[in-house]
Amino acid sequence: MTSAASVSLSADDARRIALRAQGFLGAPGRRGGSTPGGASGRVRGVLRHLGAVQLDTISVLARSHELIPYARLGAVGRPAVESAYWSDGHAFEYWSHAACILPIEEWPHFAFRRRARRARGHRWHVLQDKERSTRAVLDRLRADGPLTSSELGGAKNGGEWFEWSETKIAVEWLLDTGEVVCTERRGWKRVYDLPERAVPDALLHDDLDDRECLRRLVALAGQSLGVGTRADIADYHRLKGEQVDAVIADSGLVPVEVEGWSKAAWADPAALATVPRGRHRTTLLSPFDSLVWDRPRTERIFGFTHRLEAYVPKARRIHGYFAMPLLAGGRLQGRVDPAREGGTLVARQLSLTTPKAARPMAEALREAADWVGCDAVRIERAASPEQAAAVTAELAAL
Repeated sequence: MTSAASVSLSADDARRIALRAQGFLGAPGRRGGSTPGGASGRVRGVLRHLGAVQLDTISVLARSHELIPYARLGAVGRPAVESAYWSDGHAFEYWSHAACILPIEEWPHFAFRRRARRARGHRWHVLQDKERSTRAVLDRLRADGPLTSSELGGAKNGGEWFEWSETKIAVEWLLDTGEVVCTERRGWKRVYDLPERAVPDALLHDDLDDRECLRRLVALAGQSLGVGTRADIADYHRLKGEQVDAVIADSGLVPVEVEGWSKAAWADPAALATVPRGRHRTTLLSPFDSLVWDRPRTERIFGFTHRLEAYVPKARRIHGYFAMPLLAGGRLQGRVDPAREGGTLVARQLSLTTPKAARPMAEALREAADWVGCDAVRIERAASPEQAAAVTAELAAL
């Protein structure tokens, strides 16, 4: 492979480039004792490498933002993960692919989105008295320091979860527009602060115009993906296709043709400079992992169709509530819907794409069980009795 403008990639090249860009191929050793900051330093490295780590309320083995570094680094301690994200101002939370943890140095590059939210003038929740409510929130934060919405006066009106209080609507509006910032979650609650306290002075500005913000985010998405189509690149930080079109020529990404891809693609030139080599990671993936969060891309690269079924009625689920794909040998070779029952990790439902995947599935389940403090693994249901027996036998052999 070269970095010439007319690069052609095999489907296998593209898959391996994507795996390396996402930290699953040739990644640094997981023990990494010499890494500055130890485990926290390695987790921060994952965040910077990916550019965005998605947050979600669902917690099965762990919350998704904990599963992301685990999938790449192995059983890094969960307290170290939380500390890596939220201590010392290394990251902030904002709207990227969804609600995401983002490296603090990317604060200036989301100015375009803050301006757009401000120009729209409202959220889907309507403030009854915007000026009074937002002023009250800002006054409290100035006087009392970082606070949760509960500490500010309550998040709900006492009804359903979506019936937000005026205070909650106000502080979320201020978060949208950049007048407050979230650099910590405490007990899963956002902790709000003033940007001038939470964002380093060198980054605390919205001087970049929209084009430069978009150019930077397109370049970052290309680096994090390794190679991607226009739709792939747009989806990473939820940009519009025309926004990508406007800046991709200046992004530093280079056009490539990928075997079997019907759409034009672009690649990070650094990803084309060397053939991806190294050790493949065997692990379970969160459905919100950036390797697989885009279903069309996952199908195109891995030939693997995956859908989060947590919001599908139970009777209509095929693979389970929180089915986690199995990554092994650089391919997606199965999936499992895990749960914990006391000290046992239960595979409520699993399936393999090939009989050879029984061993890596057992290895991934055993490592995940150890990570969350379980001392046993039980297969409850599988796609066939043969698959259940094969994985059970491999677990016994570990």
